Amino acid sequence: MSVLVNKNSKIIVQGFTGTEGTFHAQQMIEYGTNVVGGVTPGKGGTAHLDRPVFNTVTDAVAKTGADVSIIFVPPAFAADAIMEAAEGGIKVIICITEGIPVRDMIDAKKYVDRKGVRLIGPNCPGVITPDEAKVGIMPGFIFKKGTIGIVSKSGTLTYEAADQVVKAGYGISTAIGIGGDPIIGTTTKEAVELLMNDPETEGIIMIGEI
Repeated sequence: MSVLVNKNSKIIVQGFTGTEGTFHAQQMIEYGTNVVGGVTPGKGGTAHLDRPVFNTVTDAVAKTGADVSIIFVPPAFAADAIMEAAEGGIKVIICITEGIPVRDMIDAKKYVDRKGVRLIGPNCPGVITPDEAKVGIMPGFIFKKGTIGIVSKSGTLTYEAADQVVKAGYGISTAIGIGGDPIIGTTTKEAVELLMNDPETEGIIMIGEI
């Protein structure tokens, strides 16, 4: 059992054809993550990185069965992208975008909570279950499979902690970057509880920011 994402997760990328979306989607695919398509309004029916592009999340979910979305959308539109993913049937939303207006995020947080959808981020590096799925911007080569879970508000400190855990002879079950913005979808406490309920996780590292 893994937390949030695993080898069976079907991932779509919102903002798929943009510069950031393209680069990180390619990295995720090369890692072995099951990226089944992407969403860019106005480009539905085309292909990108050998994956189909859809106009809406609803279309993408209907055609691919996607259950996880990662968002690379500019700050002004990212909250709407979060709500679109929740409305479209996505179960886990991972938002990488930094600088989303707080007012927008208050609305988006209320919306995903009403829908019972799990939101990670925004302003986060994503989630990785080593050797199964990398849904984010973290350098996958640092993470080796193991029994230590990581919950962190800091992206770079997540990578540093993972590197030290691996060098000490251990490995990572799942690493969750919860994000550093004022309004985030999943708190440190909630992320820790997910790992505490995971039989593959035997220890947890928590990293905050002051």
